[in-house]
Amino acid sequence: MKLKKLSLEQKNRYYGLYFILPWFAGFCFLFLTPLLSSLRFSLSNLQVNDEGFTLKYIGLANFREALFSHEAYVRTLTESVMNIVLNTPLILIFSLFFAVLLNQKFHGRVLARAIFFLPVILASGIIASIENGDLMQSVVRSASDSTGGGLSVIKNLELTTLLIESGLSPTVVQYLTGAVSRIYEIVSQSGVQILIFLAGLQSISPSLYEAAKIEGSTGYEAFWKITFPMIGPLILTNLVYTIIDSFISDQTSRMVVDTAFKSFNFGLSAAMSWMYFAIIALLLWVTTALISRKVFYQD
Repeated sequence: MKLKKLSLEQKNRYYGLYFILPWFAGFCFLFLTPLLSSLRFSLSNLQVNDEGFTLKYIGLANFREALFSHEAYVRTLTESVMNIVLNTPLILIFSLFFAVLLNQKFHGRVLARAIFFLPVILASGIIASIENGDLMQSVVRSASDSTGGGLSVIKNLELTTLLIESGLSPTVVQYLTGAVSRIYEIVSQSGVQILIFLAGLQSISPSLYEAAKIEGSTGYEAFWKITFPMIGPLILTNLVYTIIDSFISDQTSRMVVDTAFKSFNFGLSAAMSWMYFAIIALLLWVTTALISRKVFYQD
């Protein structure tokens, strides 16, 4: 009996399964048990004792406490989601813009690429701990209260006035001035995205640009007709990465950790984390479903 030969599409599908098999095995052995335990904790009242801990099933009480009784969870959760919604487009635009610049040939290009990836290194380990700690907050607060901080506010007001006088709506002006105020946060979260876009730009065949140049297209037309469609899949990849990366180290995540290890309310902490996970998963599903329809995949 002859076995049916697989088509190229079927072979590629199996290759994809082989690639994710190590991740799936690691997830099952390392993360599945803690994940199920966290769900169990969220539905229980966990009490630590000398022998370990005891669980008493209380249903959705922890979820109700987080939503209706906790003094800061809903506000912090809303702020975190809004920051993700506002920062993600800015990070994608910023990283794509500088990836296009860094893809050009100029002296010192390697050094420039290293400089833009430097915030990723600085955002890890001890630097991130200092940045998120009281020391960094006090330094930023004191700087804001000094003359430099006042000068920054004045410049921000001048920018707001200029944009309003140019005819932009107050909503757009508020978004743009907010982007200027968050420039450090945007730059520090754009290093990986720049590298991904840069790899995608370098994979585009130069013959496409040569043919477009022969046809008389401008650089602007070549970007929108060639570059942008060709890196469409990477825009979707960076979108997912940016949302997940924002989910890791924001105020809501720190509140979840503090609730568990400072207040020792592990059930409430687990309920908070599961609600946050559900919102992020819903946001990822909606954005991926909307954008994937417009993504161009080259055969």
